[in-house]
Amino acid sequence: MSTRIAVVTGANKGIGFAIVRALCKKFEGDVLLTARNIDLGKKAVEELEKEGLHPKFHQLDLNDHNSVVKLRNFLQDTYGGLDVLVNNAGIAYKNSSTAPFSEQAEVTNKTNFFDTLNVCEVLFPLLRPHARVVNVSSMASQMVLNQCSSELKARFTDPNITMDELKSLIKQFIDTAQNNKHREAGFPNSAYGTSKIGVTVMSMIQQRELDAKGADDIVVNACCPGYVNTDMSSHQGHLTIDQGAETPVYCALLPPNNDHPRGKFIKEKKVVEWKA
Repeated sequence: MSTRIAVVTGANKGIGFAIVRALCKKFEGDVLLTARNIDLGKKAVEELEKEGLHPKFHQLDLNDHNSVVKLRNFLQDTYGGLDVLVNNAGIAYKNSSTAPFSEQAEVTNKTNFFDTLNVCEVLFPLLRPHARVVNVSSMASQMVLNQCSSELKARFTDPNITMDELKSLIKQFIDTAQNNKHREAGFPNSAYGTSKIGVTVMSMIQQRELDAKGADDIVVNACCPGYVNTDMSSHQGHLTIDQGAETPVYCALLPPNNDHPRGKFIKEKKVVEWKA
């Protein structure tokens, strides 16, 4: 029987690092720490080895499709499949950033939404029965959902929204932000929050798509790790990285033949209703 394998993206520091640490202790199988920067990724593995843990390392740059394909080929050749995928990698501009909003909207949504979706599209064919997928989102997605127009609120919370419709909406946000017309179009004034609306809704759609294909107990959930003390939060968060890892790890280790939560948005290990 093949060794089980869990993959965590963006895992050389912060919440991703803590997710790898927890999975090394709790997951029965290998844990693959991935990072864009090979040196930083290997240093992270060395740190965990000092704790008596034994993650593996593989380079992964979300922004590089070839890098995603190389990871897929490695997983296929080495493990013959995939059992846990935690999509943790993402970016956020600082509040103090002087980058124009047009750039923030494009870069943030390309990485956090479109590139995360691409990772899923490349790796999902490897998912084995009982696989678990965790898309790390944020409560920012719910907060900025409330800033959308009534029409957009209805579309983002439509239980039958398709992936093509969601992609079109996120693209519309990027396009209207290029000339500062996104508010007029009904979108919120948050590049990060909008990208995380994309991640949350994407997760719900993915569960429906997998169920429609007759997937054998493959579960996808989005989750909010909470406000964590990391570089991304400029160390303003009140939670440690290990506390931030708790809900993603809970989602990653949901037991076999689990019928709830599935295709939901989870915070503090509880389902948060996705509504405006």
